[in-house]
Amino acid sequence: MSGKRKVQARVRSQRMIAPGIYDMWLSTDLAKEARAGQFIGIYPEDKSHLLPRPISICEVDEEKSALRIVYRIAGAGTAQFAAWQPGQEAEILGVLGNGFPVDTVQGKKVALMGGGIGIPPMLQLAKELKAAGSEAVIVLGYRDSQLFLKDDLEKYGPVCIATEDGSAGVKGNVLNVMEEKQIKADVIMACGPMPMLRAIKSYAEERKMEAYISLEERMACGVGACLGCVCKTTHKDAHSHVKNARICTDGPVFDAREVDI
Repeated sequence: MSGKRKVQARVRSQRMIAPGIYDMWLSTDLAKEARAGQFIGIYPEDKSHLLPRPISICEVDEEKSALRIVYRIAGAGTAQFAAWQPGQEAEILGVLGNGFPVDTVQGKKVALMGGGIGIPPMLQLAKELKAAGSEAVIVLGYRDSQLFLKDDLEKYGPVCIATEDGSAGVKGNVLNVMEEKQIKADVIMACGPMPMLRAIKSYAEERKMEAYISLEERMACGVGACLGCVCKTTHKDAHSHVKNARICTDGPVFDAREVDI
């Protein structure tokens, strides 16, 4: 993580795209380094909040001059971000995390699975996979019919929807969509709530499929300081000699076979 830097970014635009969910573009040269599955830390203006809030990168613009984040208000820090206006300065730390291994899946059919606030990182991932010539099918899970980012994702591949309340697409979750639509893929790349990722890990293991999962939901500070995001792994860490990894510094993307979730 030697490349991470604390920089001043500028808010380019911001809007609410679903209840409690905001879409913000930040002008920053960190965009030149950003890849799908990575994240940035954003510092609240209130200095009593010392640690940055980790938020996944949703999209990088064509000029690589701005980053898009789509986030849910989850507490005082993110509530502050939602009040920011175009032109305002924001202190951010980045680029953080390892990202999805796009270059290893060329020629393979990839199922992208995003659930809830795990959907935003799927946009840059779908974009990068298309640019690399990989075929992707995109499966998105929502609580209800507030289908944020669906139109954006449709530019990069066929999109199938699940909703918990059955108001759009298949009633249920992303794996219900896989079964009902009989979607076949070689690799799964996913981000979402932990129960969804556990189910995907089992699904992939049963079918002997590759699966890469982003455990970003578990992160608290994003910089390895709080140890709030430790997860069990199937192999020992070379430094600590225990079967643990810090999601923010060792991930957030892991080969599903290597984590015990």
